[in-house]
Amino acid sequence: MREFFAEYGQLLIDGTAKTITMTVVSTLVTYIIGVPLGVLLTVTAPGSLKPHRTLNAVVGWIVNVGRSIPFIILLVALIPVTRFIVGTSLGTAGAIVPLVVAATPFVARLVETALKEIHPGVAEAALSCGASTRQVIGKVMLRESLPSLVRGASITLITLFGYSAMAGAIGAGGLGDIAIRYGYYRYQDDVMVATIVILIVLVQLIQTSGDLLARTLDKRNR
Repeated sequence: MREFFAEYGQLLIDGTAKTITMTVVSTLVTYIIGVPLGVLLTVTAPGSLKPHRTLNAVVGWIVNVGRSIPFIILLVALIPVTRFIVGTSLGTAGAIVPLVVAATPFVARLVETALKEIHPGVAEAALSCGASTRQVIGKVMLRESLPSLVRGASITLITLFGYSAMAGAIGAGGLGDIAIRYGYYRYQDDVMVATIVILIVLVQLIQTSGDLLARTLDKRNR
């Protein structure tokens, strides 16, 4: 065990740091884009605050197309776009663009689902009190759906951990790259097991933290 950590300890630490970095950064960027998309899908739906059938159909179609493309195909197809945006398709920076593109439609649907869980009477009550549409969205709908949004963020982080490991197979770095390069190509099962254990621990930490935060924010538990 001591010999293993002496040889691969620093490698695994660096790989873990890269995986966490690309996952967290991708999740933040994804939510910056995905939350407005989810709000747009909800607000423009028939019977909602600002119904617009055409806009809702177009945005919904784009989101559905994005969710239909397998990540490994998207990863390869976006190489020219990734190089144009960040200057490279390799390493942590090269993984962020495809991770964001893959996760944004997923987050948009998560946000839409969370917002639709709110009873329509809550928004109607706010409007009757003189609140603007923007205030209803920001101070009522998003605030009331915060526990669900937190749980969705946990799911997104965990999903992107899996995607980042897949991206490592084509040079994105991180634990996926270590598992493929050392564990698979060199037949070093101990390295493969170590990367799996680290990923399991990270996923458990994210899920537990997300559940605790969501329960804290949920008014029904107060």
